[in-house]
Amino acid sequence: MTTTRKLGGRARKAVLLAHVLTAAAWLGIDLGLGILVVVALSTSDVTTAGIAIRAVDIFAIWPMFVASVACMFSGIVLGVFSKYGLVKHWWVAVKLVVNVGMSLLIAFALRPGMAEAARIGERMMAGDPTAVLPGNLMGPVIVAPTLLLFAYFLSVFKPWGRIRRSAQPVERQRRDLVGAV
Repeated sequence: MTTTRKLGGRARKAVLLAHVLTAAAWLGIDLGLGILVVVALSTSDVTTAGIAIRAVDIFAIWPMFVASVACMFSGIVLGVFSKYGLVKHWWVAVKLVVNVGMSLLIAFALRPGMAEAARIGERMMAGDPTAVLPGNLMGPVIVAPTLLLFAYFLSVFKPWGRIRRSAQPVERQRRDLVGAV
């Protein structure tokens, strides 16, 4: 029989609050990034497009990465010190995989891509007529919030149950519904 170490009430609430706030910050930053990218791609004003895409590189990438790592860390603490465990339930394991995957994508794909787009934005602001933003900027704007909202869904509804059933059968009590009323 395994014993689950649990956080005390206040500590658990503090970590849960940190987890919820970092997840909300991550989603908010991601939505802000999306707005800036949509502005950059949809405006006919080259200077506005350059400023918007430059702002993504300056203000969104590192705060988003920090929020993703803080969300991952607080989620790991909650998983390790709760009845749900880190990889006992499918919904927790999927959230962990999504978080790790998205954090790696921010660091190794989005950051370099946005840095390159920001350099193009600088050229646009300088009046370079050959500077054109890449068309693949909308992918992260659609995929990232969708995955984050999926993680929110998993947190609320906790679907799919346990990854592996325990070796010892759980004795279930039968409730008589007739006498319950």
